[in-house]
Amino acid sequence: MPLHTGEALVLRTYRLGETDRLVVLLTRDRGKKRGVARGGARSRKRFGGALEPFTHVRVAYQEREQRDLVRLDYADVLGSPLTAGGEACTYASYFAELLDEWAPENDPQERLFRLGVAVLDALQTGVGAERLARYFEYWLLRLQGVYPSVHACPQCGEALQGGAVLEPRGHWFLCRQCAPHGQGVAMPGSALQFLVEAAQVAPAALGDVNVSSEALVQVAAAHRLLLVWHLDREPRAARVLREINL
Repeated sequence: MPLHTGEALVLRTYRLGETDRLVVLLTRDRGKKRGVARGGARSRKRFGGALEPFTHVRVAYQEREQRDLVRLDYADVLGSPLTAGGEACTYASYFAELLDEWAPENDPQERLFRLGVAVLDALQTGVGAERLARYFEYWLLRLQGVYPSVHACPQCGEALQGGAVLEPRGHWFLCRQCAPHGQGVAMPGSALQFLVEAAQVAPAALGDVNVSSEALVQVAAAHRLLLVWHLDREPRAARVLREINL
């Protein structure tokens, strides 16, 4: 059985029998893998906190031909949302769930991996989780090629600096003149400006971006519509976050 070592992000874990855990990993160089952590459910001594969602780890695993599951030998923590405390762990579960939804099996997705690690690093340094969530959603959708333009109305070509509406059927940002009356999610100019700046900075620099809490609420509403449209459902962790923030 060949032994593979490298970096990974933990996406999900499930109890497997009395003593083991099934672990979903996004590896840096070999894509998403599912594996068994022997003893991972019985004792924390072997894996410690390395199996928590959105933990950045260095792993070693063995892969057998014609077997879907790899065998996880060890996982050493390189970064953990547990160090951020508070609401960070709830947001971390949300980030991990979205990565799991979009990352294909056994297909290297280094850009998704680097996005996850960069957001985790920013979370650990104290960047606001709400800002990071909007940034993460934006880049996740953009990397999949499904984020609408925030610069110009696709119908008339008018610049959108003054605000726009996310049209619920076409899923693009329209200027207020072209948008159907009373439909869609209104996006003020400040919300669009946040997205423009998010395209140009690392997540660690988001704390320096000037954006109001009201604008972030509008971005969240627009992103929820886009995510539900492309996933055909709302992520479970998103519902938990919304209930917490009520």
